[in-house]
Amino acid sequence: MAKLTKQSVDSLTVPQKGQAFKWDTELRGFGVRVMPSGLKSFILQYRNSEGRSRRIVIGRYGILTVEQARQKARIQLGAVAEGTDPAADRNERRQAMTVAEVCGWYLSEATAGRILGRRNRPIKASTLAMDSSRIEQHIKPLLGKRVATALKIADIEAMQSDIVAGKTAKPRGTGRGGVTTGGPGIASRSVATLQSILSHATRLDKIATNPGTGVRKIAGKKRERRLSVGEIKKLGEAIRFGKQHGEHPTALAIVELLLLTGYRISEVQGLQRDWLNSDTGYVYFPDTKTDGQIRAIGPAAIKLVLAQPIVSSNPYVFPSDTANGHFTAGKACLARLCHAAGIEGVTPHTLRHTFGSMAGDLGFSELTIRALLGHAARGVTQGYVHIDEALKLAVTRVSSEISILLIGNNEEN
Repeated sequence: MAKLTKQSVDSLTVPQKGQAFKWDTELRGFGVRVMPSGLKSFILQYRNSEGRSRRIVIGRYGILTVEQARQKARIQLGAVAEGTDPAADRNERRQAMTVAEVCGWYLSEATAGRILGRRNRPIKASTLAMDSSRIEQHIKPLLGKRVATALKIADIEAMQSDIVAGKTAKPRGTGRGGVTTGGPGIASRSVATLQSILSHATRLDKIATNPGTGVRKIAGKKRERRLSVGEIKKLGEAIRFGKQHGEHPTALAIVELLLLTGYRISEVQGLQRDWLNSDTGYVYFPDTKTDGQIRAIGPAAIKLVLAQPIVSSNPYVFPSDTANGHFTAGKACLARLCHAAGIEGVTPHTLRHTFGSMAGDLGFSELTIRALLGHAARGVTQGYVHIDEALKLAVTRVSSEISILLIGNNEEN
């Protein structure tokens, strides 16, 4: 036994199961707890005025230093000496936190990088933006004032039903038009967001129990819409018409590249010139929906990318007109083109699905298609980098077929 120091905490052995403790010899009751996950937390064990043994978590090692934790422990022991029971007070606060307060805590902690998401990494800003939108639009209006730990499964599933029914629908902000109408998709995703927040809050000791466990989410409908050969030709005609009648050239290029690559709209609009290796036919995305990826790109798509004008000091292939960021109105342009062409039910994802379906029509395997779309399991895409001729063949064939249809040189079947 010895006084806790950084060196002694760093050297603690992680237990295979259960939890291990190391206690400080200088301040009685002050110690550190180690979990099988490797998480180390400073703790304080004491007896309250009734003589009952209590234990509280002071903070996580790494966020607090040993000395910072020791000082907090001294303050708590002083409160105990005056008759206060920190564990009881903390439990009362945990039990009383509202859903809105838990959501606010989550956004604050996650933004600071103190909550880990997929693959034990800080949650991405894009994910937090979606979480914040669902919190403000759906979760807080329906459950925000409720005490989090008092929620029942029925309450959360009722929130889901209310979102489907449009009870949280309201006009969108200036410049966006239309209304948010709810529906099964956003209802299910809002429940998933709330479940995740409650899980983080329980794991990090902000609330005592997780009321989101066992909630059933509405199953989403698989999006199968793809463009037919005739619709691709119509979209090509609309693009050519748009070029001659004032449609934004950057937006038109984004729509065309979506169809020629099968990339996600965020990947196309946020594409940077340095990520493209035109000689070997791939794009390196440092941060996609499924982490960093190397993705094949065909000659037709490369030609389109290289044809885009370069804006000094802006790294993006599709730069914004008004700022140093990237263009963001590709989706709106696609909607206008489809309206002009008389094509219904098309989203950026439809173009992505069309690319994948075209690859299937040409006889490429499911594994190859998944790699083209960035859906491959971890390690598969990287494996293809070493046998990239297979992907080069696939992406060249698919993008060339689509390019021919867009240009309009193909005869009707």
